[in-house]
Amino acid sequence: MKTFFQHLFLVFIWLTITMDLSTENLAFGFIVSYFVLWFVQRNDKKAKYFTLIPRVLKFSILFIREVVRGSVRIGYDIITPRHYMNPGIIAVPLEAKTDLEITLLANAITLTPGTTSITVSKDKCTLYVYNAYLDKEGKEKNVAAIKNGLEKKLLEVLR
Repeated sequence: MKTFFQHLFLVFIWLTITMDLSTENLAFGFIVSYFVLWFVQRNDKKAKYFTLIPRVLKFSILFIREVVRGSVRIGYDIITPRHYMNPGIIAVPLEAKTDLEITLLANAITLTPGTTSITVSKDKCTLYVYNAYLDKEGKEKNVAAIKNGLEKKLLEVLR
């Protein structure tokens, strides 16, 4: 947390020096100050901040890609005369253990078009998900997509 506030302080100094509050200048200051802090603290083994930012970016990119992909798929199904949906419920075994991890995963799944988190088992080992587009081959492919996609990247960020 200390490094995060140092990062924000360096960005503030950059914005003060340049006297430019544009989005581009803010982004540039954020990136430059990130690399300055990384250079100063590169030998500090406790500095998890420099691995957290890339993980958050990877998760964000994956999540945005899934939202766009789901939106396009549903939009295509709506505008075409043929019905492509194959709805069903799948049981996803969870590696997420804490309430925060499970809640964030369930919300990420629900925000993705075509899927909705229904409930978590009482032992918190299984998440039940409604999927509008189950693969014809089997539900295992859909379960693997959630486990190797959203859950894996989310747990990389949180752990």
